[in-house]
Amino acid sequence: MGRVVSPHDLLQLSPGTPDFSDAPSWVAASLKRAPFVVVRRAVSVNGLIAVGIRGSTRSERFGSWLDPRYVEQVLEPETLLAKLKPSMTRAKLPAFALLQAVTPVCDLSGYVWGPTGSAGFELASGCPTVTQTSDLDLLMRAPDPLDRATAKSFFDALSQTALDHGTRIDMQMQTREGAFSLAEFAHPGARVMMRCADGPKLVVDPWQTSQAA
Repeated sequence: MGRVVSPHDLLQLSPGTPDFSDAPSWVAASLKRAPFVVVRRAVSVNGLIAVGIRGSTRSERFGSWLDPRYVEQVLEPETLLAKLKPSMTRAKLPAFALLQAVTPVCDLSGYVWGPTGSAGFELASGCPTVTQTSDLDLLMRAPDPLDRATAKSFFDALSQTALDHGTRIDMQMQTREGAFSLAEFAHPGARVMMRCADGPKLVVDPWQTSQAA
C-alpha cells in the first residue's frame, strides 16, 4: 500500500492477513464477519498502522498494529457518501436519517466531510452496526481556519437537525495537526482540546497548535 492513511479511515483487510497478537477471543469472529479496521490516531511504529477493531457491542474494542501490505482497500469517510448507501430498511434508523438530513448543511460549509463511527463502518462493510440509539459521528476536513461565529452557526444548524431526528451528532474537525470537536470550538473564548498523534493538547487556536496552554 503506497498511500498515506489518516485517522478514521477504514481499511479492508486482504485475505490471509495474520491474526492480531494478544487479541481477545471475539476479534477473529468480528473480522470474519466484516474484515475492516479503523485507523487510530497514534504515531506510527516501525512503519505499522495503528488500527482499532470493533466487535458487536460497545465494550468490544481492541487496538493493535497492522502491516500496510495487508491493506486491500482504503475507504475515507468522505468516499462513503458518494459510493455507498444503507439498505432501504436500515436508512430509516435515526443515525442514517440524520445523515441524509445534514448532508445539505455540511455541503454548504465548503469542506470535505463524511461519516465515521458505526454509520461509517456499516456503509463501508455492509455489516449491520447502527442501532436505534446510535449517535451520528462525522469528520470534516478543515485545513484552513474557520472563525468561531461561522462555527457557532454551523453547530447550531447541525444540533437543531439532530434534535428534530431524536438523536445526537458529533462533528470532529480535522486540521493538518489533529482534530477537535466542533461543539467545543463553537463556544466563544473556550480553549479547545486537540487530538494529535502524540497526545491531546489544549489550544486556543486549533490551526496554531504552538499556542498549546
